[in-house]
Amino acid sequence: MSAVSASLRRFCLSLVSVSGVGASLLGLSGLVITSGRAAAQVAVDDVADPEAEVESGVPEVPEIPDGTPEELMTFVDNLRKRNFRPTSRDQAMAFFKQVASTSVTVADKILGQIESDDEFFVPASRMKLESLTMLGRLGDEQAGDEAAAYAALLIDSGSDELADEARRLLVVSEAQRVLQSGDLKAGEVLVKKVAGMLAKAPDDEQTAGLAMQLAGALEQMPGGESLAGAAYAAFAPSFARSKNPQINAMEPAIAGKSRRISLPGNSMEITGTNLDGSPFNQATLKGKVVLVDFWATWCGPCVAEMPNVLAAYEQYHKQGFEVVGVSLDEDREALDAFIAAKEIPWTILYEQPQGEGWRHPLATYYGISGIPTVILIGRDGKVITMDVRGEKLGEELAKLFKDAK
Repeated sequence: MSAVSASLRRFCLSLVSVSGVGASLLGLSGLVITSGRAAAQVAVDDVADPEAEVESGVPEVPEIPDGTPEELMTFVDNLRKRNFRPTSRDQAMAFFKQVASTSVTVADKILGQIESDDEFFVPASRMKLESLTMLGRLGDEQAGDEAAAYAALLIDSGSDELADEARRLLVVSEAQRVLQSGDLKAGEVLVKKVAGMLAKAPDDEQTAGLAMQLAGALEQMPGGESLAGAAYAAFAPSFARSKNPQINAMEPAIAGKSRRISLPGNSMEITGTNLDGSPFNQATLKGKVVLVDFWATWCGPCVAEMPNVLAAYEQYHKQGFEVVGVSLDEDREALDAFIAAKEIPWTILYEQPQGEGWRHPLATYYGISGIPTVILIGRDGKVITMDVRGEKLGEELAKLFKDAK
């Protein structure tokens, strides 16, 4: 999978949390498309009635009945809760397409019976928007275009709730185009638009979630690191002034991500506590090539990378290569046992976790959200690259030490 498609996939999968859709068919479609049978099963289980009899094969979608708006909404709700076990990805997708298409028709039928001030206007409009969007994600380009056009109409629907959801969907559509095309200029425009939305609604969790997912996706896009940094910087003030404690608490992470993205070509501040309890002194690294490795003993990829780092250390340490490991472990005994068993020779920084979760002050300061994260620093103290896992580490070190004796 290319870097572009990977970043796009991650962004699309985030829509469940930022679009207000919840466990609707829109959210489920992302799971089915990307994860095959197992995820399709989870998707069906999430909406199905656990008390109902399990159907084999793909259920038939019944003919849409005549009825009141309430009866029609109940019809769709029951349809979404059909309890069946797909035996393939194609089966699951076929059923979701049928349900989404039927939902659009039902929504239109309801909307044709009511005025915009009716209690069913918002739920029916949302159902139509969600279902058209799902069809678009399942490959129906015409439905995708209709979803965007309908979202534009809902902005002027008179419902603030629908207008906000429609704006978010349009942003998602724009983001998909940016991620697919790699158009950084369009990305700059999009970042400004989302920053404006966030500034107007700093307490809205869905808009905040959308902003974070957009910045994260841009960070993964080839050449998008600088734009992602600009996005984090643009969004940070709104997070900082938000009165929503959940949003406000994310501001340090945003500031950290902005620092991390700007590291290449700049100095990195390394602070922490050595395993013996003494404070780490960064001055001991002066004039050396340094690999900073954020890791944990419970992280499979981190452990798998360890032999590669050990080999590089043994080859280049005498020539001026150092490693500083930043452990995100919670269990100090497990960490000590691992270091002893693997005979890890380099400095390890460790802080006893305060509260829940794996956090090290340095990881928070640089917005580290996944491990292993490795950062290579040159003799001048400036970060060279943050992409040195596997063979790339040896390649970079060979260039840096090619003239060393």
